[in-house]
Amino acid sequence: METTGLRAIASPTAELNTFNKSDKVPLHDPLLSVGRCGLQGEVLVAAGSRLRVRWAAVGCVVVVLAVLAACAGPYQYYNGTGVHDATSAEVSGGWENIEGTRVVLREDATALLEKLDGQDFDFDDGWRLSGTGTWQLTDEDGGQVVRLTLTTRTKVESRSPATATDTSSPDPPSTYVWSFYVDRDQHDELKLFFFYGDPDAGNTYEMTRKTQS
Repeated sequence: METTGLRAIASPTAELNTFNKSDKVPLHDPLLSVGRCGLQGEVLVAAGSRLRVRWAAVGCVVVVLAVLAACAGPYQYYNGTGVHDATSAEVSGGWENIEGTRVVLREDATALLEKLDGQDFDFDDGWRLSGTGTWQLTDEDGGQVVRLTLTTRTKVESRSPATATDTSSPDPPSTYVWSFYVDRDQHDELKLFFFYGDPDAGNTYEMTRKTQS
């Protein structure tokens, strides 16, 4: 995990030698519908071959499901850190990132943020938002999450000059919601993070306690 401070499917064929019209079995089987191996329409098979076709279709569905499962990256369906013991008082305070990002979570549930990048694929747009908002510590099945909501945007910056001149990028949002996972390091100190870029890559954007000056 990188961290930033910032089948071939064979068509079922039945060997039809000789059969009477009464032996033809029109199969309108859900297993053979469009979207499951591309089979469609009416399939005429000898009565004794129906089971063979059905098993071929079932095997096809199994292959498709296996391919779809293989396409999902390990972080695409991330559930959480398993941390459930953090308190709001412990989470409140100043947080920072090595690239100038600063977030203050006040005890009254208001928040101040500066140069905070977008989450997930929004990170690739290159904007960085500053402003004020609110925050809330929630406890979910997979662990605790801090929901940070930007309600008043005061400034927009770009991570790089190239991104700032890219007219194909969408306009930066005027309001935004981040979901920070709550975790603990080896010293049992809290840290906050979200995934940025392609979620399959598992890149994390970490916030640590603001250094006391």
